[in-house]
Amino acid sequence: MNRTLKLLIFSDIFVLTGFGLISPIMAIFINKNIIGGTIAAVGIASMITILIRCTMQLIFAYVAKPSHRYAMIIAGTILIASVPFIYILAHTIGTIYIAAAVNGLGAGLCNPAWFSIFAANLDKKQSGWEWSIYSSSVGFGTAAAALAGSQLAMRFGFTPIFITVGIFAIVGCFILLGLFRKELKNHIRTVEAKFKLTNHN
Repeated sequence: MNRTLKLLIFSDIFVLTGFGLISPIMAIFINKNIIGGTIAAVGIASMITILIRCTMQLIFAYVAKPSHRYAMIIAGTILIASVPFIYILAHTIGTIYIAAAVNGLGAGLCNPAWFSIFAANLDKKQSGWEWSIYSSSVGFGTAAAALAGSQLAMRFGFTPIFITVGIFAIVGCFILLGLFRKELKNHIRTVEAKFKLTNHN
């Protein structure tokens, strides 16, 4: 497995495992701490995230160029990382809906770029194995986080959980910056090679 795949997997482990801490407590948080928060509102927030994600990832996948992939994945991860901090500031259900929209937009930016980069770096002879490593790594992390999230929320409250999730997502973003640096170096080499070729001719 090459370095790019490892960075993508480690990044997603941090981001998705972090959000796994929130999953079991989100409905309780909205219902008990948010003005206008009901069980129905939880479903609406989830719907907003999914609809925006599904719509925007189609749009971004269609209009984006391969050179945009790294900027898209980093920008999307930054948006996703901001969501837990929006939760901390939230007092009304409208703010929760804004967080849901930001989450959907971030995922819509990330997904086409992430899958494109991951697929491009797969070993053709071991692609199934490498996809399985990714899926299982993220799955195990998310499962552990789901168990821990409810226990931590009961002991420390919601705000420390949201801060932890935000930090996890920021760490995932910094891991992705390793990809950006690699891509930038490759771009500089390509430009230098073209420049030398032009001067030579």
